[in-house]
Amino acid sequence: MATAGEQATAPVFMPEAETGEQNAIQRFIAYARSGGMRTYFLILGIAAVIGIMAAIWLWSQKTEYKVLFSNYSDKDGGAIVTALQQMNVPYKIADTGNAILVPDKQVHDVRLRLASQGLPKGGGIGFELMENQKLGISQFLEQVNFQRALEGEMARSIQSIGAVQTARVHLALHKASVFVREQQKPTASVLLNLHPGRSLDQNQVNAIVHLVASSVPSLVASNVTVVDQAGNLLSGPDKPKDNKTLDPSQIQYVQELQRNIIKRVESILTPIVGENNVRAEATAEVDFSTSEQAAETYKPNQPPKNDPAIRSQQSSESQTVVSNAATGVPGALTNQPPVPATAPITQQQQAARGAAATAPGARPGTATTPPQPIKSQKDATVNYEVDKTIRYTQQPMGGLKRLTVAVVVNYKKQTDSEGKVVLAPLTEAEKVQVTDLVKEAMGYNKDRGDSLNVVNSPFASKDAAPETPLWKRPEMLALAQEAGKYILVGAILLYLFFAFLRPMMRKLLPQPPKAETVPPVAEKTEGEGGEEGEEGEEDAIVSLSEKGQRQGARKYEDNLGAAKQLAKQDPKVVANIIKNWVEE
Repeated sequence: MATAGEQATAPVFMPEAETGEQNAIQRFIAYARSGGMRTYFLILGIAAVIGIMAAIWLWSQKTEYKVLFSNYSDKDGGAIVTALQQMNVPYKIADTGNAILVPDKQVHDVRLRLASQGLPKGGGIGFELMENQKLGISQFLEQVNFQRALEGEMARSIQSIGAVQTARVHLALHKASVFVREQQKPTASVLLNLHPGRSLDQNQVNAIVHLVASSVPSLVASNVTVVDQAGNLLSGPDKPKDNKTLDPSQIQYVQELQRNIIKRVESILTPIVGENNVRAEATAEVDFSTSEQAAETYKPNQPPKNDPAIRSQQSSESQTVVSNAATGVPGALTNQPPVPATAPITQQQQAARGAAATAPGARPGTATTPPQPIKSQKDATVNYEVDKTIRYTQQPMGGLKRLTVAVVVNYKKQTDSEGKVVLAPLTEAEKVQVTDLVKEAMGYNKDRGDSLNVVNSPFASKDAAPETPLWKRPEMLALAQEAGKYILVGAILLYLFFAFLRPMMRKLLPQPPKAETVPPVAEKTEGEGGEEGEEGEEDAIVSLSEKGQRQGARKYEDNLGAAKQLAKQDPKVVANIIKNWVEE
């Protein structure tokens, strides 16, 4: 029976379901034909246009963020974020996590406000560590805290150098001892993390070494080691000394020297040739090397015309009478008679003999005794003064080796016979005068090899520089970019409103009906044809409408009642009319 019942009821259930689906489809088709789907899509389009306009406006009002702090420690980052939340300042954290971003207009203000709170504190801990000492702490912990605080303070001082990003200082402080032999000098090591693309010169490294050495008692500069993040040793005995390198102060000295020479030359020539009629340039070669020289010079005696200076003089003279007695060793030779003398008779002996012969009482022909020979000896020693010069010369650093100056003088202005101002070159006398003045002003030294070149030439006409157009100024470019952004956003919003949003709103919102006079229409008879009746009704409605417009005496309520009556009598005609209106 169940099977029979099911077979009996099955044909009844299926047609009902099919009928319901067909009714739903027909209702949907009727709804779509009636304009409901069109209204739905109009609403979706309006919502989409409004969403696009809102997105464009929000994009134009988007705030640009800039870096507030970067490369901070985790502790400082947490403190900075907490402070920003308390100040109600919007912030962002970069994707890498090493930078905090805030609105660009608030960067400087927020930095100052955070600085008043001591943020960021940096990676190191300074002497504020000593403020939270606990009661009963041991001497060892006190020493460790003091060392940590000292290292942190020195690291902060080193980080204040522009090229240094972060720094760490390690101190090795040995325990003090009363025995001199057991005392050990402290040592220090500094690790520097420099900014990308930056470097330290030798003078800056030496400054860091002396800064650390001066901060720790008994620490000498040779016991301080400085290393960068790449492991390069920046300090050491193999580094060149200061006096062997050209530091920036020496370069600045040369530039200042050249500027002073140029200023002196132009200031002395300006009253003669006029303002802006002289240009000068100078090049100075400065010797920054130091030298020491010791010389000991011995000069010869004075010239023959001058008497030499006698330092000491010693002379001795001795005379000895030579006897004729036999002398010598006994023998055959000594027993022989003496040989007659062959030596010439001196003038003295001859005069003595003559005096003896002529002496009174002397017999003529009597032989006189020959005088005895005399041996004389003279010694003289004279010591003259010898000139001796000892000179010690020390050449200071920064001596001027050579100076080169170039001067250009403009033609002088003269008035011709017609009263016009013309340019004329300087005369030879004026050129010589200008050259002499420049030599005196620059300190010209021919022996030093200085060079001077003075040229008289007309200067190029100095036209007035054209004023920078308003649209090329940097401040106006930034303002134009900002204004252009708002103008572009406004133009896009207006285009979306007038091109899409406004027509959609007109189609969606009902328009007020026109004032028409439609008199009641008689009911159709059943025998009238459908199509002919519809055409007749349309013609009747149009004619009545035109007539109602001409009359214009009836009220809106009468027209509305007539329209309702016409819709009840023949809804198809009214639907066709409304359809024509919508299409138009």
